[in-house]
Amino acid sequence: MPRYRNILFICHANTSRSVIAEALLKKMLMDRALHDHLRVVSGGIAAYARDGALVSMDARLVLRDAGIHVPADRGATDLKRNRHLIADADLILTMTARQVEMLREAFPEAAGKDVYTLKAFAGCPGDIEDPVGKGEEVYAACRDEIRSCLEQAWARLVAPADS
Repeated sequence: MPRYRNILFICHANTSRSVIAEALLKKMLMDRALHDHLRVVSGGIAAYARDGALVSMDARLVLRDAGIHVPADRGATDLKRNRHLIADADLILTMTARQVEMLREAFPEAAGKDVYTLKAFAGCPGDIEDPVGKGEEVYAACRDEIRSCLEQAWARLVAPADS
């Protein structure tokens, strides 16, 4: 069994980056027949995150280009209202170092959890910047950056519990 059974991706509003990361990892797991072994979800941590907020059209388009369909009615998840997702997570991956700080400051449910930025978990420095309002090319670059991080972190993501 993998060490991590419940993975939570976090960004500010859960309308772009964390949705992209969730969708890409789910596809990677499906492609490798590992989707029954890991639960992958995402949520927003900012004050303006809202349950049911629409996922960015640009995020949906760049995921479609990667062969992933995100339904138009797929809404965002506000972690302030869904703290159980943090409590249930074995691994929490944020898009920025500031989001790690926000999580630690406002969510006691994260205490003792494995929490990293996605880039740090993949062994890379820096943050995954928010593409909101910057056009489809920036969204595609963001998708590719997230995919690269997931590929670099693959062995850690699916490592057995005894490793």
